[in-house]
Amino acid sequence: MAETHVLFVEDDDVIREATQLALERVGFAVTAVSDGLLGLEAFRADRPDIALLDVMVPGLDGVSLCRRIRDESTVPVIMLSARADAIDVVLGLEAGADDYVTKPFDGAVLVARIRAVLRRFGHAAGPGGGPAGGADGTDGKGGVLVFGDVEIDTEGMEVRRRGAPVNLTPTEMRLLLEFSSAPGTVLSRDRLLERVWDYGWGGDTRVVDVHVQRLRTKIGQDRIETVRGFGYKLRA
Repeated sequence: MAETHVLFVEDDDVIREATQLALERVGFAVTAVSDGLLGLEAFRADRPDIALLDVMVPGLDGVSLCRRIRDESTVPVIMLSARADAIDVVLGLEAGADDYVTKPFDGAVLVARIRAVLRRFGHAAGPGGGPAGGADGTDGKGGVLVFGDVEIDTEGMEVRRRGAPVNLTPTEMRLLLEFSSAPGTVLSRDRLLERVWDYGWGGDTRVVDVHVQRLRTKIGQDRIETVRGFGYKLRA
């Protein structure tokens, strides 16, 4: 099996070298660079399996680099921030990142988060293999679910709105599949973190909120309803 290739963009020499060694020790192949412009070049040249981007790097900051990567690819992206600043976190997630880790971080924790993201991307069929045909909203043919003007092909992993294809990242697809498996049912943020982000422990619910908002912009603002104090539900 080929090694998982990680692109790591970090301007702090000590953190970059120590983290690269920690990742290589557990079997990852790592391309480590010190600024965002070099990161973009490396991404285009090497096409890594996952990108770790520090928010504050010279040349092209991590958020801008994430946007550039997302314009070209759905490769998973984890943002690294020196502080748990809400602005840093939200900007990174809105730019298309799938998760974030706050520095300083333990190497084992980072490896666990990388593996969790890769598991999600390697199993894009969604939690439990995706919703079964015949449930509310499905036409019962080929696993196609229909919710208003949104069609979800759970076998082909494709989504259409008003007949036009909708480009979702694997994380957004898993989130939509989780909602579509229980239309009309309120899903808590903790459940979504566990089922979509593979967090067996609590996590930052801002990750859920920003991804829900990103999903709404693609499938319709009124398709996913906020139930204050409880979570979200897909309008059946």
